[in-house]
Amino acid sequence: MALGEFQMIDRLLKPLAEGFEGALGLTDDAALLDLPAGRQLVIAKDAIVENVHFLTGDPPASVARKLLRQNLSDLAAMGADPLAYLTVFGRRKDLPEAWLAEFAAGLAQDQAEFGLHLIGGDTVSTTGPLFFSLTILGTVPRGQALTRAGARPGDLVCVSGTLGDGALGLRVLQGEAAPREAAAWLAARYRVPSPRLSLGTALRGQASACLDVSDGTLADLQHILDTSGAALGEPLGASIDATRLPLSDAAAAMPGAVAAALTGGDDYELLFTLPPERRPVLATLPFPVTVIGEITRDAGITVTGPDGTPIEPGSAGWRHF
Repeated sequence: MALGEFQMIDRLLKPLAEGFEGALGLTDDAALLDLPAGRQLVIAKDAIVENVHFLTGDPPASVARKLLRQNLSDLAAMGADPLAYLTVFGRRKDLPEAWLAEFAAGLAQDQAEFGLHLIGGDTVSTTGPLFFSLTILGTVPRGQALTRAGARPGDLVCVSGTLGDGALGLRVLQGEAAPREAAAWLAARYRVPSPRLSLGTALRGQASACLDVSDGTLADLQHILDTSGAALGEPLGASIDATRLPLSDAAAAMPGAVAAALTGGDDYELLFTLPPERRPVLATLPFPVTVIGEITRDAGITVTGPDGTPIEPGSAGWRHF
């Protein structure tokens, strides 16, 4: 017998709210929040859909962790600290209780690691693919949130970690051949990304603009250029040196690694700009960062390879529509 809505709430979700007084044991229509003095509330929302953001055969716990972590990555991009979250479960009526229990266990594992609680949400039935939505809440010292609007000509374009792993991990899960260890590592990077929360908070007061790489490095960099250019009142561009793109050993062994790093998405690394006079800050950050280019006054993004050879990516990145 399928697990009913209120059985699911009582058995699987209420334990995720324990320890957060304002969640009210998930017995009311809304939650209560008290913000610390001098902090602003940061709110982000993301959703994942079966066979768009995760595969039907993916472990339920990893689906839950990806849902929470990609939202945590949005907080990292704003320089925020996690506080709490709300969810929407869109599930088929015949979805086994064991699947839901593993999903809830994945949420429990990560909310313990990152220090936040479930405080509300909704469960609905669907006859289509599974889908899950999450609204995450965080806080940031007043006036210190990172945004996309502050990049200026001459700023360094920087990225954390390695790029292309998420897109290549999806290709591996879809059947592309790869060495066993590399395949396992890339698949894990796709299924369970790592939000760079400590880096985001370290960039407060340093980065001129910031976001996370979800749709692809070039597509997301264009968001910074558009928003910062609008704030500045003039078009902005960027020059990117593809030879500087940080690739993992696993990615570098795969065909198309550079293209995946430029346009693949699903890496959830932080992409940020930094005034050149603040370059020494890079050595003090809590996570490895690579400078891959700089902001220019010429609209558009140029990408060069070895010896300055121009590279024309096939697309800028992922788009839903």
